Amino acid sequence: MNRAKQVIHWGIGADEALTGRGVGVAVLDTGIYPHIDFEHRITAFYDVIRKRREPYDDNGHGTHISAIIGGSGEASEGRYQGVAPGCHLISVKVLDSKGGGYASDVLTGLRWIREQKERLGIRIVNISVGSYSRRNMSENSALVRGVDAAWDDGLVVVVAAGNNGPGRMTVTTPGISRKVITVGCSDDDKEVNVMGTRMVDYSGRGPTGACICKPEILAPGAAIISCCNEDCRYSVKSGTSMSTPIVAGAIALLLEKYPDMTNRDVKLRLRERAVDLGLPKNRQGWGMLDVERLLADEI
Repeated sequence: MNRAKQVIHWGIGADEALTGRGVGVAVLDTGIYPHIDFEHRITAFYDVIRKRREPYDDNGHGTHISAIIGGSGEASEGRYQGVAPGCHLISVKVLDSKGGGYASDVLTGLRWIREQKERLGIRIVNISVGSYSRRNMSENSALVRGVDAAWDDGLVVVVAAGNNGPGRMTVTTPGISRKVITVGCSDDDKEVNVMGTRMVDYSGRGPTGACICKPEILAPGAAIISCCNEDCRYSVKSGTSMSTPIVAGAIALLLEKYPDMTNRDVKLRLRERAVDLGLPKNRQGWGMLDVERLLADEI
């Protein structure tokens, strides 16, 4: 993520002094590799899968996501810097080495986050994973209830829309929750490699089974460069998994600037400051994330 490209694509320019300092972001994923770009900002690691105590990532997906949020760009001399390079990261490993997992493990991770949120200063939860099983596509599913409980506890929950588009009702669970902020990909018109498959127009579309418009907002997700699970190395990944941490990072900047904002305040601010792309509502939601507009005192 070249810093110059961030200015062009994400609108970063105003409030350059904001880095997300003091804001804790929990990432439920495959873990986190202690890459130099994280410096000393991995403040906690909880391993639901193998119960290890030291941070690791046997897949690489979680490290990539975490660095989009908060990588410093140290190994690239600032070239591949995350959106909020001063935030602190809480990694919760709920997926295995193949990137697969169980809803029960995600729920265990969410419960741990809720229990630890005050102690660790967690304000944001990033979930770049989802299920497209038809039996889980109800608002009464365990995953939706789990993210709703986290939201009700005051956490800003940001969830990927999934890569099962472009058909209707293709947003994955728990992104179908009407409470959380669901993120789609703004540039899925570009053909990319998503987990070994060439895809285009893949971003999940609404509505949900309960006729709720989804996603809420879009952000770039095509060919994003971020840290991998090798020291001083980077990799390229694509999908709504990458769009989601861009929004989570932008929210970390917002909460640094306005620490008294509630999760509801954050959601309203995103809606008010999004850029309408003129696309159908169940494709773009409120529109495209623009970080400069999001952070501006007035527009």
